[in-house]
Amino acid sequence: MTTLTVNGFTWLVTGVGFGMVIVLLIVLIFILMGLGAIVSRISAPKAPKAAAKAAPAVQASAAPVQGKESDEMPVAAIAMALHLYFNGVHDEEPTQITIKNVERSYSPWNSKLYGMNNLHR
Repeated sequence: MTTLTVNGFTWLVTGVGFGMVIVLLIVLIFILMGLGAIVSRISAPKAPKAAAKAAPAVQASAAPVQGKESDEMPVAAIAMALHLYFNGVHDEEPTQITIKNVERSYSPWNSKLYGMNNLHR
């Protein structure tokens, strides 16, 4: 019977390994927090300039601007999809299921007997 001997170097290597993992995880946390702060600073809405504040507000016209999406487009698409669904403009699937029983003749290709090893000779 073999016994496992544990000497001082084994505990040293284990301690250094666990210590490195913990230190690297803490460093990774600080790196990700720093990147999060940088990204939030970049994507934060910028304060409007003084010239934009002085300009009079232009009223939005009732007609949608060509080339730009309006807020009504998603609502219209959902309403059209609901209209088509509830008014029967979808495929009708048959509700009858048929199961055919197929008789298979004996084949040595699907026999489990030939795949077994006969070790008792």
